Amino acid sequence: MAAVNNLQIHGFLSQTLLYTDRNHFFGADGNLSADYTELGLNASLRPSSRVLVAAQVMARRVGDSASDGSPQLDYGVVDYQPYTSASANAGFQIGRGKLPLGIYNQTRDVAFTRPGILLPQSIYFDRTRNLGLAADGVMTYVERRLSNGTLRFNFGVGVPLKDDDVERALGFQGHPTRIDPKASMISQLQYEHDGGRVVAAISTARVKADIEEIGGRRLDGEFYFQPIIFSAQYNAEHWNLTMEYALRKREFSGLSNPALNSQVTGESAYLQYTRLLSEDWRWLLRYDLAISDRDDRWGYRQSEVSGSPAYSAYARDWTTGLQWSVTPRLLLAAEYHYVTGTFWLTDRDDASKRWNLLLMQMTLRF
Repeated sequence: MAAVNNLQIHGFLSQTLLYTDRNHFFGADGNLSADYTELGLNASLRPSSRVLVAAQVMARRVGDSASDGSPQLDYGVVDYQPYTSASANAGFQIGRGKLPLGIYNQTRDVAFTRPGILLPQSIYFDRTRNLGLAADGVMTYVERRLSNGTLRFNFGVGVPLKDDDVERALGFQGHPTRIDPKASMISQLQYEHDGGRVVAAISTARVKADIEEIGGRRLDGEFYFQPIIFSAQYNAEHWNLTMEYALRKREFSGLSNPALNSQVTGESAYLQYTRLLSEDWRWLLRYDLAISDRDDRWGYRQSEVSGSPAYSAYARDWTTGLQWSVTPRLLLAAEYHYVTGTFWLTDRDDASKRWNLLLMQMTLRF
């Protein structure tokens, strides 16, 4: 870390080893892989008491995904706070900002702020990471300090980020398409009680995108996505309990192939327990559930229509892990997943129903 007057510069480096006994995930495909690396550099500056300028550049290499290690602007905002008092403040951010979805989305790329190596994939999908991570636009916020808590409301309009992984994840591999995100809306209402002992939030977004076929028969249409996430967390001195539940409405319309037009509501939920075993060791236990269509919970109907395995429509994941803070700047972690279903994989059709995933990560911050 370096500081010049009110300029602060930080960075981090994470290297992860992955092993899967079957299925393809982050470069591992029934083997050991080191194809998961994250390098970030961020800076913040306060030209005045009401203005904050902050940005982060990140290089991320993840298997054969679109994240090839090229440096990209992760976020970059100018935060202006025109109103502030002892009981409230209000302001807005302009630029590329992290989206306030759920509890972890705004800090998901920093290993020291995550409960484990991977966040719950039912809520924080890595296969469509960029679409839910940040947006270019304007975010307004109002914060009110109450007698024993803080109430915060965010509302923003912007264009979400997108990469080639989005087309793959949305199931258009056999139809060369371009998906162009349009201006979308996001909001979150969050309450923190007793200095953060209890946290509760509701987050929602309305994401829109145009779909255009590249060559051949046209597939022009629209994609609409509306998640609603309910979040709750209790923080005790040595442990915390977190739960989140989401409904994910998604719709494809206007496509020339009627078989591709659809409207379904997915369902996601997880329950997570973490405990501080000592000053330097933390243990994680989590159950995570993701369902593509809540009216087809076991995927039988989807399998009849698409011919894909029924278990590609859901994922049930038991996770346990350990984190060791070797020093304030060095973190070592190990994590094991036993997964039934392949919903949060990108390549799902030939994947096995039950599979094991082991991750080991070293993170250095400076």
